[in-house]
Amino acid sequence: MQYAVIIPVLNAGPALLSLVDSLLEQTIQPEEILIVDSSSDDGYPAKATKKEKVRLISIRRESFDHGGTRDMALRSCTTPFVIMMTQDAIPVNNQCMENLLVPFADPQVAAACGRQIAKPDAKPAEKAVREFRYPAESDVWEKKDIEKKGITAFLLSDVCAAYRVSAFETVGGFKQPLETNEDMLIAADFLDAGYKLAYQGDAMVYHSHDYTLSQEYERNRKIGIFMQKYGNRFTGSSVNGEGFRLVKSVTGKLLKEGHLVSIPSFGMNCAARLLGSRNGKKTGGEQE
Repeated sequence: MQYAVIIPVLNAGPALLSLVDSLLEQTIQPEEILIVDSSSDDGYPAKATKKEKVRLISIRRESFDHGGTRDMALRSCTTPFVIMMTQDAIPVNNQCMENLLVPFADPQVAAACGRQIAKPDAKPAEKAVREFRYPAESDVWEKKDIEKKGITAFLLSDVCAAYRVSAFETVGGFKQPLETNEDMLIAADFLDAGYKLAYQGDAMVYHSHDYTLSQEYERNRKIGIFMQKYGNRFTGSSVNGEGFRLVKSVTGKLLKEGHLVSIPSFGMNCAARLLGSRNGKKTGGEQE
């Protein structure tokens, strides 16, 4: 199964070379690895081009757009499948890409998302969040399953997600401009068009964050703006219900594992998320 990998990059450092090496060691190797560099000044995108199968596109830093840049990159590829990754994710093993492509044996599957596992040095709360959001069990669903799955029916993540290019073109590609959640919006487009989506629990990548409270606030403020603008696309799902389940699950796990000192900081993190989301929705403007 032929595929390309797209990696948007900004000052990724040596981690970029490790990611490229990992992709070249996969049981099914990509036809090409396309690095879309937003004018990095660390020199690593150029170093990556010395490796096999790597192609580089450079853009102005200020022109980067989560929807538009990825759309441009995907349309420049010639393979029937394209896998989106981020510069801070890395496959857990060399079967990751092969496993991620398995659901496409069903011609109605438009996209498949991989499982994110927190990095070994991640904080206990971040590990618990990833475990809640990205379970080991795989799944395939369609539009009729939205009520049962809730907001998770749309949680396709471009940290590690594969796309069927023909389906991508059918729904018109990524919306643009978009500051965030281009993957979630195209998931809604796929379901509305009658396609299926998949989650592959055995297609695993290491990926986690250690955001400050201000970073968490700003990230969720942008998500709030997005949800205010496009929230009507996710009718039949519940964002708040999923959030409550996450808090309950993570807090319970921290208590069970004896990470009592992590609970207050997790609570402040949740407060920053909630405040950012609410303020973003207030300034998000009219829905589309």
